[in-house]
Amino acid sequence: MPTTFTVEEDYQDSRFDKWFKNNVLDIPHSLIEKFIRLNKVKVNKKRTKTSYRVQAGDFVEVYNIEKFEPKKKDNSIKYTPKSKELKDYNNYIIEDNKNFIILNKPAGIPVQGGTKSFKNILDILKNSNYFKETKPFIVHRIDKETSGILIVAKNRKFAQLFTSLFRIRKIHKTYIAIIHGNVSSKIKTLKDNLTYFEKNKKVVQKAISHLKIIKSNDQYSFVELNPITGRKHQLRRQLLNIGNPIIGDQKYFSYKNKRLKIKNLLLHAYKIKFMIDDVKYNFKAKYNEEFENFLKKNF
Repeated sequence: MPTTFTVEEDYQDSRFDKWFKNNVLDIPHSLIEKFIRLNKVKVNKKRTKTSYRVQAGDFVEVYNIEKFEPKKKDNSIKYTPKSKELKDYNNYIIEDNKNFIILNKPAGIPVQGGTKSFKNILDILKNSNYFKETKPFIVHRIDKETSGILIVAKNRKFAQLFTSLFRIRKIHKTYIAIIHGNVSSKIKTLKDNLTYFEKNKKVVQKAISHLKIIKSNDQYSFVELNPITGRKHQLRRQLLNIGNPIIGDQKYFSYKNKRLKIKNLLLHAYKIKFMIDDVKYNFKAKYNEEFENFLKKNF
């Protein structure tokens, strides 16, 4: 007798192999392909493909899977926020609807936990009232050191939608930053080939951002940035490349000035806009007190 499953609405239009790994067995893609070739996996009584987009209500039969090790449970330690912290996060919510929230992420906290980070946005949201009936889906990331707008989907359908919109560059983000030095007015667009290393392999990625000077003096510049591509630490590295690193960037630029007492990176995801079903969405996130105080003091 086969083990049977019914695809839930939350997985609508997901690839079959992804659904299989999340709901049946976390096994290599090649083994799922082998199951299909041997007729050990069927969808609605028919042979399927790993690329098939599952539909809510699909009936899945899996034969003779007992000898394979079941998917291991995630035993990693999760961050559990205190009630006061959850209450404080109400002040960071810009938009809350049935499909997503827009959050003004504080500086100094990562979006997800990792080997070097315990406290994180994802675990805080999981325990909040905003995700009582569902779970948060992260659709893009902001550096730990960066503050500002973060989209978090409430269901898989909108998570996939936002991921697609980001991929085809239909979500437009605007950042603001305070940087060292006076930027040349001739610089309107930053174009770089940024080098990364993944598993000791050198990877070169093209990075493009538009730049607009808002205010400037001999010491600092207040700029607006529109990244066209989405590379890791893109804006931080591109500004460093033109000789104008961001204030507070401890990773890429060490600036020893005792008078410059800055705790956080002065880079802020200020605005975001996109369209869904012919409805235009525009959101803006107020920058933090440290950013505001630096502006008042130096411009």
